Amino acid sequence: MKTFLVLAVSIVLVSILCCPISMAAPPMPDGLQIVQPDPSLPKELSAFWGKWEGATGMVQYFLIIEKIDEKQASLWVWKSGGTPLHPQGWNRYEARVFKVRGEYKLGYRDPFGNTGLALKGEYLDYANKGGNPRLTRVP
Repeated sequence: MKTFLVLAVSIVLVSILCCPISMAAPPMPDGLQIVQPDPSLPKELSAFWGKWEGATGMVQYFLIIEKIDEKQASLWVWKSGGTPLHPQGWNRYEARVFKVRGEYKLGYRDPFGNTGLALKGEYLDYANKGGNPRLTRVP
């Protein structure tokens, strides 16, 4: 019985230590001004607008596309586990809107280099040298 109890407690402790802990969203950035996309904007482009979250490895990502039109998008990016190039916290970027093979994409430059955002169904794929998480929409 004692062996069973020790084994059960060990399994619970290992599960707690090894499983990723879900993290609450960070506080909204100062200066955030979410602007509803113009109704005349193509649906494929206005679908970028909103809040997104995801993770890759131990790094958590939050992204807010606060404003978008046919030429550019204003966005905020937050990453946990900061590095000297990209410390933890919110950073604001202006992204260029462009089309590749008929699909809209967003691109901007951050400390890791060029970053691309592409919609894949209900997901937003985030790609740069710092990580490539698949983000999901959040309310």
